[in-house]
Amino acid sequence: MHESIFAELSLIIGIGAAIALVMRLIRQPLIIGHIITGIIVGPSVLHLVKSADTIDVFSSIGIALLLFIIGLGLNPKIIREVGKVAGITGVLQVIISSAIGYAGGLVLGFSRVESLFFGLALSFSSTIIILKLLSDKREQSRLYGKVVTGILLIQDLVAATALMFVTAHGTDRGMTVSVLVWLFVKGSLIAVPLLLVGNFLLPKLHKFIAGSQEFLFLFAIGWGFGTAAIFEQAGFSLEVGALLAGVALASLPYAKEIGARLRPLRDFFIIVFFITLGTRLGFGNIGLLIPAIIIGSFVVIIIKPFVVITIMGLLGYTKRSSFKAAVATAQISEFSLVMIILAHKTNLISNDLMAIITIISLVTIALSSYMIIYSDKLFALFEADLSMFERRRAPHLEHEHKHTYDMVLFGYHKGGSEFIKVFDSLKRSFVVVDYDPEVIDILEHQKTEYVYGDATDIELLEEIGLEKPKLVVSTITDFDTTMFLVKLLVEKNPRAVVICHADTVAEADELYGLGASYVMMPHYIGSEKISAFIKHSGLKKSEFNDFRDKHLAYLHSHYEAELEPDGNS
Repeated sequence: MHESIFAELSLIIGIGAAIALVMRLIRQPLIIGHIITGIIVGPSVLHLVKSADTIDVFSSIGIALLLFIIGLGLNPKIIREVGKVAGITGVLQVIISSAIGYAGGLVLGFSRVESLFFGLALSFSSTIIILKLLSDKREQSRLYGKVVTGILLIQDLVAATALMFVTAHGTDRGMTVSVLVWLFVKGSLIAVPLLLVGNFLLPKLHKFIAGSQEFLFLFAIGWGFGTAAIFEQAGFSLEVGALLAGVALASLPYAKEIGARLRPLRDFFIIVFFITLGTRLGFGNIGLLIPAIIIGSFVVIIIKPFVVITIMGLLGYTKRSSFKAAVATAQISEFSLVMIILAHKTNLISNDLMAIITIISLVTIALSSYMIIYSDKLFALFEADLSMFERRRAPHLEHEHKHTYDMVLFGYHKGGSEFIKVFDSLKRSFVVVDYDPEVIDILEHQKTEYVYGDATDIELLEEIGLEKPKLVVSTITDFDTTMFLVKLLVEKNPRAVVICHADTVAEADELYGLGASYVMMPHYIGSEKISAFIKHSGLKKSEFNDFRDKHLAYLHSHYEAELEPDGNS
């Protein structure tokens, strides 16, 4: 039995890899390939899925990991930064798109409940697709990128609420007022302590938790799955529990690191989720579904962007920012697919509607990917016609720029604090990258901008934007990590000055060969300095005592924070 499950899953993943290769060659999102794989291995084509229950368990793990990581990104700081435009645009877009989708569902002959789910599913945009493509274009820090991220957070909150209502309807007593009140009470009894622990207790333990990358990984999985299981036992869906588990950790300094560590695991299980989704698609009556697919795709690709660009224009954003933000929203969310599957399991919608939403997701994700990639060319094509969406004086014009750093420091210990003082004196923007919780405490105390994470994390490095800094300094002593950074910087930003560390002459020679601007060799520098002092001062003990006192005073004045055991000056 176990062998047959393993062989079956291996075959499915193998076919999935082949389809994914094709998607890569034609520059399509892999999510489309995963759903196509599901169609191929499902009953419609090859009918390879025999152990449906086991595949469903893997699928549930993928959903839980997906929503847990989405929850980690629901940091209130992002909403505060672009709160007004994200809140107004996000809420109005969901309401208007859902209303139009609802009306379209009624015209198509769906029931009121099905029409409501049809409208809601069309109104949400894909967090995974949008953030991935924005990251690829290095535009997640642009004004429109921040606005889109805020809109996605608002949509995710609305979607989480919708999931709770679906959960309520799935109870034996239906969706009555008493059931909703009781669910709210139970949810509060679980969620409030969860958020209190996440916001008050865990920050005090973050040195212990984040001190080991392996323990941080296990803690995150235990926290996410454990919370999801508790919510499921209380009568909610595991999806809601996983999302709230992520929200509870969203404000912690190592939230990004948790997300980075879990993404490879999520990617595997989410592949199974989308393959499972594809296996549930049937094409026996595809002709009857075409009108609904056309109407739904029109709402997603035309109506949603029109609503976004109109609202942002009225709020005073430029036509470029409004257009690029609008184009980014023109697809269906993975959250919509989760909601639709959950609604199907609770007998709220039919197989046909689930197939319609899934096919619309394939169409809109494919089209919107190209729209996002070529948004600048599309804007240039329609720029003259977009002036109607821009107020004569756009107050947010002056903020439309990409935030970049002039200098980046990897590692704080081993002399990093000295570089911070130099950076401060230059009055240029800089950021410190480190994954030591004690260092993070010091940087927070000093009000120094930092990013918590591993210097070898590609997604984290892309977020920082290593193409722009004029100076990059690494005090990291691990030679493999240093080589990785130097190679990446020479490739991404050959004009940058790159300063790094080496322990031996051979290491320094190799780093210089890779393109490093200067290699620090602390042992040799110390030897050179004291040798020069001996030549200058001879062997007089009094001269050494004076030199010692000056050196000790310098250390206390420049590295006081590092001399304190608790990191406080």
